[in-house]
Amino acid sequence: MALLDRNRGGGLADMTFIDHLEELRMHIIRSVLAILVMAIVIFVYRNWIFDYIITGPINPNFISYRVLCQFSHWAHMGDALCMPPVKVNMQSNSFGGQFIGSISMSFILGFIMAFPYIFWEFWRFVKPALKENELRTTRFVIFWVSFFFFLGAAFGFFLLGPFTFNFLAGFQLGTQGTLVTFPTLSDYLDNLTNIILGCGLAFELPVLAYALTRIGLITPFFLKKTRKYAIVVILILAAFITPSPDWMSQTIVFLPLYALYELSIILSVRVYKEEQKREQEDEWS
Repeated sequence: MALLDRNRGGGLADMTFIDHLEELRMHIIRSVLAILVMAIVIFVYRNWIFDYIITGPINPNFISYRVLCQFSHWAHMGDALCMPPVKVNMQSNSFGGQFIGSISMSFILGFIMAFPYIFWEFWRFVKPALKENELRTTRFVIFWVSFFFFLGAAFGFFLLGPFTFNFLAGFQLGTQGTLVTFPTLSDYLDNLTNIILGCGLAFELPVLAYALTRIGLITPFFLKKTRKYAIVVILILAAFITPSPDWMSQTIVFLPLYALYELSIILSVRVYKEEQKREQEDEWS
C-alpha cells in the first residue's frame, strides 16, 4: 500500500485507486513507446545488426574468440580457452520466418537498449511513495541498476554466448554422423535472449541485496549464514542460464555470480552499519 500513498514523498493531492492506475498506465505507455522507437531504429539497420551483433557469438572472427585464446596462452593454459571455429547455418522453415525473426530481434534489442528509460519510468512511479530519508539513500539508483544490467548483458553476449553456442554447435550424438544440426532463426534468438536477459537480471544481485538490507528484510549475518546454500542456488542458476551442459560454461557463469554474492555481503554490511548508526542517533535525539 505504500506505493499507493503518493503523498509521503511530496505532499501531492489525494489520489484515488483509479488515479494510480491511470498514472501507472501512462508510465507503461511511455515505456512501450521507448521500446517501439528503439525497435524501429534497429529494424531500419537490421541487416548490419544481424550480421555483426546478433550472429556475433557464432562468428569465427568474433572478438571474444581471439581474446580468450590470447588470454589462455598468456596464462600458460595452452589452448584450454581456444575454441575451434564453429560454422552454423540457420534456417527459416516458413515464408514469414525471416520477417517475423527481424521483428522479434528488433523488439528484444529495443527492450535492452531502452532498459534505463523503462526503469526510470518505474522509478518515477515508485519515488513519490518514499520518505525523504529513503530518497537520500537511493541516489544514482538508475545508474547502478542500468550499470549492472548492461554488465550482465555484456557478460552473456561476449563470454557466455560464444562458449554456449560453440559447445552446442559442436556437440554430436552418435559417431556415424547420422544427425546434422540445422537450428532455426527463432531457436537461436530464443537461446541468445535467454543468455543475455538471464545474465542481465542475475547481475542485479548487489542492487537487490542493497535494497533489501536498507528496508530491513535481510542482514549481512543472514547472507553469511546462507552462503553455502547460495552456492548451491547459484550453481543451479548457472546451469539454468547456460543451455549447454559443459562444466566450463557453467563455471564461467558461476564465478562472477558468486563474486556478486560476496559483493552483496560487503554492501549489506555497509548498509547495515549505516542503519544501526542512524537508529542510535535517533534514540539519542
